[in-house]
Amino acid sequence: MNAAAPPQHAVVIDTNIVLDLLLFADPSTQALRAALDAGALAWLATDAMRGELQRVLDYPAMRTPLSARGLLATDVLQRYDRSARLRPAAPACGVRCSDPHDQPFIDLAVAHRARLLSKDKAVLHLRRRLAPLAVMVAPGFRPSPA
Repeated sequence: MNAAAPPQHAVVIDTNIVLDLLLFADPSTQALRAALDAGALAWLATDAMRGELQRVLDYPAMRTPLSARGLLATDVLQRYDRSARLRPAAPACGVRCSDPHDQPFIDLAVAHRARLLSKDKAVLHLRRRLAPLAVMVAPGFRPSPA
């Protein structure tokens, strides 16, 4: 008898946490990686979010961390492509962020009622305003208690 698959919950992940997850293998992202690998989370992203990651990976400051791990930017992007599920850009929601670069993450999370993982202060500041829209904002992932 096969055990039922765990329910999938949608998550939107900002670029800094994506770097922690896919490049730096930050220990704080272990639970997130495990949940993604187990299929318990569906990581939602857009082409623009992938493009932002690509731009960041091309910054001169990223050469050292990539080299130290024996990676190229294309390696990180391939990891992204294997894990993230691309969705169309979401329509603008009623909650506006002071940082326009963060708005697509917020819009996508609202459209899919997804968890939004971000360490950005402007995004974290919106926690209370996003909660009624079924969007939980957190600076990292913690599995829900069983």
